[in-house]
Amino acid sequence: MGLKKKIHLFRWFQKKAPRFMGAAMVGVIAFAYITLVSSIPDKVYINQSGEEINLPLPVVFTENSGETRETSGNISSYRNGSRDDVQIENNSLTYSCKLFGFIPIKEVNAQVVEERSILPGGIPVGIYVETDGVLVIGTGNVTNLHGDVVSPSENLVKSGDYIREVNGIVIESKEQLIESVDNCEGKRIILKILREGELIEVAVEPVESEEGGYKIGLWVRDDLAGIGTLTYVTEKMEYGALGHGVSDADTGTMLSLKSGLLFESSIVGVVKGESGTPGELTGVINYGEECLGSIDKNTSAGIYGSLQGMTDALRQAERVPVGYKQEIEMGQAEILSSVDGEVKRYAINITEVDYQRDEEYREIMFEVTDEELLEKTGGIVQGMSGSPILQNGKIIGAVTHVFIQNSKKGYGIFIEDMLENNL
Repeated sequence: MGLKKKIHLFRWFQKKAPRFMGAAMVGVIAFAYITLVSSIPDKVYINQSGEEINLPLPVVFTENSGETRETSGNISSYRNGSRDDVQIENNSLTYSCKLFGFIPIKEVNAQVVEERSILPGGIPVGIYVETDGVLVIGTGNVTNLHGDVVSPSENLVKSGDYIREVNGIVIESKEQLIESVDNCEGKRIILKILREGELIEVAVEPVESEEGGYKIGLWVRDDLAGIGTLTYVTEKMEYGALGHGVSDADTGTMLSLKSGLLFESSIVGVVKGESGTPGELTGVINYGEECLGSIDKNTSAGIYGSLQGMTDALRQAERVPVGYKQEIEMGQAEILSSVDGEVKRYAINITEVDYQRDEEYREIMFEVTDEELLEKTGGIVQGMSGSPILQNGKIIGAVTHVFIQNSKKGYGIFIEDMLENNL
């Protein structure tokens, strides 16, 4: 490039630089604003006991009446008989949130609730669930009487579909499905399928296989069993566990639950977690013992049901208050878990809190610091999902996921979201 062109380009840049800088500054401010808005929760719970809610943000919360209650990111909580100047409808308050007290950010709903306590779990449990319909794992090939390999269900039935009916007959097990297909005598059958929440009908032509009988080339499942951790038990003997839903390991589909049972479980071994490979607790489900209770709901925030009785570990446990998301502090906390037959407290360090709920409830980020747990498991492993997270004498959440690349790190769900999903 010649000298004249370089000089011309330099002068052009000098003229345009202020505009570029101005645009960049606007972009930075917009990004900071959006980040701040997303970091403020849309809804919080407030105990009637009078505790304050502290958010580590440079914002001021003002009641819609116009009176500023707190500064430095505090929201005053409702105190019995002491908030005559505030109109509370349906036990809720609305606050306007302003940056530095004058830049509007968003409105936050504060739900006033009675202070409650629950029994923290931490015990391993065996989970057995039956699907509502027959879950399709995948399609396969069938060799017919002529030796030809065909795929009757390919591009018609998909992995994750639930087969509910065959020719109008309700199907509750894979044995029923096999029998219905085999009895069709080669005639086309109509499958009623639940796919992504929508019921559809699919026509499939069974093939007479070389082994005998008619087949449609499907791999299916109608039940599932596994090990998890009980999170809490309420005063009404209702429980929550896992902190995430029960999903099929092959398809990743959350199981559509027909029924389920909760059993006591014994941990018999540990596969330590390594970078890129999650570890796991290996255990046995004590089917021979009386079941602990029923599994009534399978949600993205956990499984729920009622207990029929208490284990020795639960009888020895003490109830603890529920802590809400705005009470969570960065730093030291504990998880309650059993990896060797005894429920113990293990030290963790909370490194980040995401106040905005997502579908997978990865709201609390933490790192295991307990040397004993690191020696036994390498950190968080499969089977520990549901382990209660405690801080400052309160239960604030439950373990949900492990970092695949670093088993020392994990995610947790807010305990309020687990409780809310069991309403």
